[in-house]
Amino acid sequence: MTIKLIATDMDGTLLRDDRTFDYARMEDLLDELDAKGIRFVAASGNQYKMLRSYFNPVDPNRVTYVSDNGALVMDHDEVVAETNITREQIDRVIDWNNSVNPGMENLIVLSGHNGAYVSNHATPEIISMVKQFYPVVHQVEKFKDIDDNIFRFTFVWEQGIDVHQYIQQLRAEFGEELHTTGSGFGTVDILAPGVNKRTGLEKLGEIWDIKPEEMAAFGDNGNDLEMLRYVKYPFVMPNAEDFMKVRIDNLAVNDNNHNGVIDTIEALLAGAFDDRTSKIFDK
Repeated sequence: MTIKLIATDMDGTLLRDDRTFDYARMEDLLDELDAKGIRFVAASGNQYKMLRSYFNPVDPNRVTYVSDNGALVMDHDEVVAETNITREQIDRVIDWNNSVNPGMENLIVLSGHNGAYVSNHATPEIISMVKQFYPVVHQVEKFKDIDDNIFRFTFVWEQGIDVHQYIQQLRAEFGEELHTTGSGFGTVDILAPGVNKRTGLEKLGEIWDIKPEEMAAFGDNGNDLEMLRYVKYPFVMPNAEDFMKVRIDNLAVNDNNHNGVIDTIEALLAGAFDDRTSKIFDK
């Protein structure tokens, strides 16, 4: 077994429910990965600044970032690749939402280079919630007037709402013009066509000369599927929804609240995956 790159989703995967992880063990793990020449990548729907901030306790420069579900790839604070949604596409999605949800039951968040954007009608409670995921939040009168490069268009519905119906509606409406995916927590992300976490790994693989057969990845939701199907060693978290466990063969050793990613990487480095009968990879 040869692994040269390990990528992990964050929410529900590396992060515990309190949005932390075991910093001491991660530092030790990064030391071991560095010694073996293995790249560590955080691949998330989070914005770059938020994603990077999670690794402040272990030195964020030791990690490469595929942020905004693949729309922005950063390494050592330098842009590796970025793909924006066009102004026309943003306008069309807003018009679609106005027609399907005239009561505006959902929250719209636009993720851009200079921060996140929400309506100026958003309540202080909503702004406080958004700031848990976006370090810089701007309130605007009209989304169509935002002067920024927009990487991701996000709809947020109330917890408990089945967002799959909206994913299907958006895919039926926009086809291949845009990429629509669920990101968990009642959210649906819309990106430029062909943009996902896999495309971020593909770009890094080109730069570093790493093949998908030399990659491992961890995830828990639909926006991880392209990435997980791309790498040779994919792992879904035990806390993921059942539809993910049907699509991905291998389970991580533990769930996100019990160091599942770190434990599984350590097992991989110790050669556990070389024994395909090992029970730690059974469902």
